[in-house]
Amino acid sequence: MVGRFDERFLEEIKGRLRPSDVIGRTVKLRKQGREYVGLSPFQKEKTPSFYVNDDKGMFFDFSSGKTGDLITFLQETERLSFSEAVERLAGEAGVPLPAVDPRGAEQEKVRQSLADWLELAAQWFEGELRRPAGREARAYLETRGLPETEWGRFRLGFSPSGRTALKDYLVAKGARPGELVEAGLLVSPEEGGGQPYDRFRDRIIFPILDARGRVVSFGGRAMDPQARAKYLNGPETAVFHKGHQLYGLSEARKILAAAKADEPAPLVVVEGYMDVIACQRAGVAAVAAMGTALGEEQMEVLWRHHPEPTICLDGDRAGL
Repeated sequence: MVGRFDERFLEEIKGRLRPSDVIGRTVKLRKQGREYVGLSPFQKEKTPSFYVNDDKGMFFDFSSGKTGDLITFLQETERLSFSEAVERLAGEAGVPLPAVDPRGAEQEKVRQSLADWLELAAQWFEGELRRPAGREARAYLETRGLPETEWGRFRLGFSPSGRTALKDYLVAKGARPGELVEAGLLVSPEEGGGQPYDRFRDRIIFPILDARGRVVSFGGRAMDPQARAKYLNGPETAVFHKGHQLYGLSEARKILAAAKADEPAPLVVVEGYMDVIACQRAGVAAVAAMGTALGEEQMEVLWRHHPEPTICLDGDRAGL
């Protein structure tokens, strides 16, 4: 859900409108196979590289790297807010707007609060990587061929081994432990007796960002080879849904946007965090499903960003 509009409402609008009809009012389109093609509305070009696919409900602009649905198109071309774009399309589709839901507004306020603590945690993890506690983590990253000059690009961090190091820092900043549990940063003891403690301890931290570059969760690689889980991901929360998220998507979008119009860049799905980082450092737009099976929602996200995603998983049983 985004604000007062849930997915069912948004899908109802999109189901009643053909993208080629709406976009065709501002972009001269011609039919080409199962798609429509025209000149980019985002920048000048002589050879058409702007495609609209009614079956997928998406547009793809290879000259600028922009892609999305009808809502995104109105946001990009007319500088409308998300709500303004939805209201415009709802009017065209003849779908009545939902009433303002006080409960929904409160949920949005909670999500924003969690997002603020996640961002602050990311900044703290980044700082810890460069402090004395992160010495071994820094050495590990160097051995993996990932120099310090690249850490900021991927917002890499480190969580020290202290049981409540992050908790103490964020509580001192005004956070309530319950909020931090909701954000996936703390764990409540299963027996219910003790106090919440840090989820990530003695791990290299990989922030998980949404498509717009906002921190929604974290993944952590254990420094201790005897750790029960080599990689640990944050849990499902109000702002993080594993089945919908793809690690590295925001950076992949930048790479796609920078590609030349006559040389469309591939979008590749790989196995893990370090694979994504290696590909992106080489100029390849790559994402990963973070240890889970590649699901239907994630595939929809891929299709929204590229007309022909490439799957490049490990050749083991899980990959196959």
